[in-house]
Amino acid sequence: MSLWLQILVYAVGVGMVISVMVALMRTKRPIRAFVGSGAQGICALAAVNLLGTFTGVSLGLNLFSGACCAVLGIPGVISLLIMKILFNY
Repeated sequence: MSLWLQILVYAVGVGMVISVMVALMRTKRPIRAFVGSGAQGICALAAVNLLGTFTGVSLGLNLFSGACCAVLGIPGVISLLIMKILFNY
């Protein structure tokens, strides 16, 4: 992957993290929203891996993917799927 593409991917990732954190802070209960979003992200990651036998697309569970799904929630899972499909990893 070229340097400019890596910079673009990191910039989009940081932008997503900032937008999710701003959305969480606007709620009345940010800790509860953060935990709920993280739980939804982990469940979505598990669902993608369970359905991977039927669809052929699965995500490996490692520190990066787990953190991405726990912090970003479902948008994190979707972004990981898009990156996997686009970059053929």
